[in-house]
Amino acid sequence: MTEPLGEAVAGPDGGESAEETRPSRRRVAPLGAGAVAVVLAVLFWFLVQAEPGSGTTADSPLLGRPAPEVVSTTTTGEPFDLSRRKGSFVVLNFFNSTCVPCVREHPELVEFERRQQQLGADGAELYTVIWDDREDAVEGFFDSNGGDWPRVRDPDGTIGVTFGVARVPETWIVDPNGFVRVRILGELTADFLEERLGLLGAGTPS
Repeated sequence: MTEPLGEAVAGPDGGESAEETRPSRRRVAPLGAGAVAVVLAVLFWFLVQAEPGSGTTADSPLLGRPAPEVVSTTTTGEPFDLSRRKGSFVVLNFFNSTCVPCVREHPELVEFERRQQQLGADGAELYTVIWDDREDAVEGFFDSNGGDWPRVRDPDGTIGVTFGVARVPETWIVDPNGFVRVRILGELTADFLEERLGLLGAGTPS
């Protein structure tokens, strides 16, 4: 016979007292809380064990299509027109100076840019797109943490919406013919980004 969860006790009117049946709920509640705690502990373990900065490629309706029109200016007042960047790989990194993963990723982008500069005309062009942030905050961050590649303004969020960016960091690669080839979610490393560019340059699906 199944053991009852709670013992019903007669109330003043001879019926069962709802007040006296509540102990059963109090015994069940800790079990639910314990299950939630276990799930959270397992999730935390996976987050700790996950390799940081590896990046994750993701699908998008934009992949394999001509890049969206992006016309803006950089923080130094230079014009930026994505369609005029044809002839070399373009890497667009969406960034916010208060985003912890963006901050962690930044040294990897500094290293990536250094390597691309060494390749001369064969190197990829890196651009930061300011995502939901103040321009002075971004400039202050770059001044303190290095990085001399252009920062593209997106004051009304149009560029981010066009690419479907929901959270940062997010990175896109546009090939020399102006086609969107790769979307990367989350932190990445210089090696990861170079690997993707190498696959694209070799004509291998990334």
